[in-house]
Amino acid sequence: MGETATHPLFRFRWLIFFILASAYFFVYFHRLSLSVVADSLIKDFNTTAGTLGVLGSIYFYCYAFMQLPAGLLSDSVGPRRTVTCFLILAAAGSILFGLASNIATAVVGRILVGFGVSMVFIPTMKILSQWYAPFEFASMAGILNAIGGAGAMAATWLLALMTEMFGWRLSFELIGGCTFLLVGLVWLIVRDRPQDKGWPPIAELSSKPGRVAAPVKTIPLLAGVRQVLGSRYFWPLAIWYFFDCGIFFGFGGLWGGPYLMHVHGLSREETGAVLSMIAWGMIIGSPFLGLVSDRLLQSRKKPFIGCATVLVLEMGLLYLYPNSLPKLVLYGVFFVFSICASAIVAIGFTATKELFPVEIAGTSVGTVNLFPFLGGAIYMPMLGKILDLYPRTASDAYALEGYTTMLLVLLISSIIALGCTLMIKETFRGRQ
Repeated sequence: MGETATHPLFRFRWLIFFILASAYFFVYFHRLSLSVVADSLIKDFNTTAGTLGVLGSIYFYCYAFMQLPAGLLSDSVGPRRTVTCFLILAAAGSILFGLASNIATAVVGRILVGFGVSMVFIPTMKILSQWYAPFEFASMAGILNAIGGAGAMAATWLLALMTEMFGWRLSFELIGGCTFLLVGLVWLIVRDRPQDKGWPPIAELSSKPGRVAAPVKTIPLLAGVRQVLGSRYFWPLAIWYFFDCGIFFGFGGLWGGPYLMHVHGLSREETGAVLSMIAWGMIIGSPFLGLVSDRLLQSRKKPFIGCATVLVLEMGLLYLYPNSLPKLVLYGVFFVFSICASAIVAIGFTATKELFPVEIAGTSVGTVNLFPFLGGAIYMPMLGKILDLYPRTASDAYALEGYTTMLLVLLISSIIALGCTLMIKETFRGRQ
């Protein structure tokens, strides 16, 4: 790479990455934002835990529904156009949610947000696959997930502070305004591939001397979908995603907040501080796991198994001691929980991309990305229904028995996820 290392491509791609990562920041903000304001929403809309679970799950149903179209649009229409158009929906939905006077309007706002942000991650992964070499991909995916962690922090600790200062409504309206600014940056600066700037493909600049880059093939859309769904190695990854992300979104994205307040008696500010460990776990854990996978272990499968094992141990700890862990321990629990249930997903998308030709990177990642959000869509209301099965306490909090049952469900789910990691194919191929 000697002389090519100074090529302007290597600087410009970081600008593209920064803009798309900023959009992904807001994806995670919306994904986890209801946890901190859950009790305010129940009070303002005069609703129940089950209904709030449905409100939270709408985002995930919309997101899951759009993952295959996101992959197809990225591989056909182009990722830049896709991101630009759908971010407009996300911005409008966030503002409408903040203005909502009733639960029906809030639902419409969340639908717009869900559809809008569903078209950020897959197109971004497609663009990264064109601007970064295969041996760089897991590390870049890890950094992207870390930016998502910053969005998770904004949705927990920062949103808790904003809610106290401005109220939850204005907070969501401000986020919508910032998203509109990003729309312009994506359209004006981001490009789908280096060739759109008149530069050579990344494979020519990053390959070893004397190695000729493989010619680009064209794979029809439906043929790409059949290739993905017909692979027996695709399904262990897909099922792992469903259970792992069902745990993460259901507990970390919604019911972790009420759990800390109702069972451990933490204030909203203390709860936001503990939940911010989810963000720190993503920020620190995502690039760390990418580095471990790319450079140290040179494996995709080993990080999967390690994180799944630790997640089982954590869910077992919470189930056995649901209300007796010290607050300091809770900080550590949520930090490690984030690494093992969320930061690891960057390796999952890398493994998915490596299972199939780069020409269908959008389709393959989009198809597998259906499953984590189906998990979130199902687990959020399901866990809420479990809590509703038990009588509330005198202070109108959900009962300890309900949370204990919820944690048992999460423990069983983590064991199933661990089983899936044992069947995942090793896809690491090293630098080529």
